[in-house]
Amino acid sequence: MKFEHWSPERDGPFSEAAMRRKLERLGYSVHAYRYPPGTRFDEHSHAVDKIDGVVSGQFRVEMGGRAMVLEAGDLVWVPKGTPHAAEVVGTEPVTSLDAVKR
Repeated sequence: MKFEHWSPERDGPFSEAAMRRKLERLGYSVHAYRYPPGTRFDEHSHAVDKIDGVVSGQFRVEMGGRAMVLEAGDLVWVPKGTPHAAEVVGTEPVTSLDAVKR
């Protein structure tokens, strides 16, 4: 699982707009989503490469036999065709940037 945490030294101050700009510079189309507590996405895959970026809240992602909890500033790469699942952790909603390769 390819994962990256936001680095203020490399990426500048963290904000939703800054994360969106970074993803767009990488060649992705970006859409923001807000998921309430209890939201779960059972195992599925996509026909395109994508990156999930967390703006706020905690989002648990399972992929390739590994699981990790993403928090604000975290990015995870999801290659096309890769089975994965995700769920909101805790009582806070998750704001996520869903980026798909153009």
